[in-house]
Amino acid sequence: MDAVLRSGNHDPKAFRAALGSFATGVTVITARSGDGTPVGLTANSFNSVSLDPPMVLWSLAKSSRSLPVFMDTEHWAVHVLAAEQQALSDVFARAGEDKFAGLHVVSAESSGVPLLQSCAARFECRTSFRYEGGDHVIIVGEVIAFERSARSPLVFHAGRYARATEHDRSLPQTRSARVAGGLNDDMLGYLLGRAHYQSHAGLRELVRAEGLSEAEWIVIAALTVQDGVTAASLDAALSYVLDASCEPLLYTLLAQGWVAIAGSAGGPPLYRLSDSGRTRSVLLLAAAKSRESDLLARMGGDDGLLLKALLRKFITSTNPGLADLWPA
Repeated sequence: MDAVLRSGNHDPKAFRAALGSFATGVTVITARSGDGTPVGLTANSFNSVSLDPPMVLWSLAKSSRSLPVFMDTEHWAVHVLAAEQQALSDVFARAGEDKFAGLHVVSAESSGVPLLQSCAARFECRTSFRYEGGDHVIIVGEVIAFERSARSPLVFHAGRYARATEHDRSLPQTRSARVAGGLNDDMLGYLLGRAHYQSHAGLRELVRAEGLSEAEWIVIAALTVQDGVTAASLDAALSYVLDASCEPLLYTLLAQGWVAIAGSAGGPPLYRLSDSGRTRSVLLLAAAKSRESDLLARMGGDDGLLLKALLRKFITSTNPGLADLWPA
């Protein structure tokens, strides 16, 4: 263990870091002040207390500017933020600004408490008890109404935002390789290769129906990002996707009418998509995006977003120096 708590002698920073090991959800608590002004703050101290009657609690620092409001009001709402609402958490964590500006807010029918939209869950509460809790006040409330959506919650762990994903017990157990050191289905290379093949299965058929090879389609897709590029710049951008030079592929695409010469400016030819090539490529990209949405939806919840975020993180952290596709 990095630090041990001794009675009357502990490091507050180390204690806070240890508490950070406990992953929590992220909530925004809202209420109205005596003059009707909406008040809100971000809190991760929310917890359940009782199912019957339904009761929850949260704590507020005694140093908070919002303390007088929550000491006086009897009604407040807890919004469990969804995974995509990190920006909303940041807004309500800051002081000294109109936190509700630009937000779609409705008032609770019974209490007038401001209610935020599109959260993972929301609880409208009436204060039952307030307790002293060191440098915080613990507020316990009875839930008088609640709503829940299918959105995955925003998570906070070790001082950072995170995403939650469920353990899927339906997944098959990893099978060990028959030969020590041999390929098995838990190796990253196998998983990435299998995922790539399956994610492109439907698109691969559409590409072939257009009379294109996969390599030719990759060049076309790259040209949808930027017009007027040389074969050498395409080689550099696609070096980790294509093993061969793009120039022979460009000659073929020129002959098929997918690509045109944009000019040369006294140097090597500059390639762009032809008008018809751009129209057809947009249709293929739309089909690819539609298939991607369908595949990610099969994973359920926000796991598809999590997968893409982890892949971006993996690419960034392991990049040996490869150029981005058309860096800014």
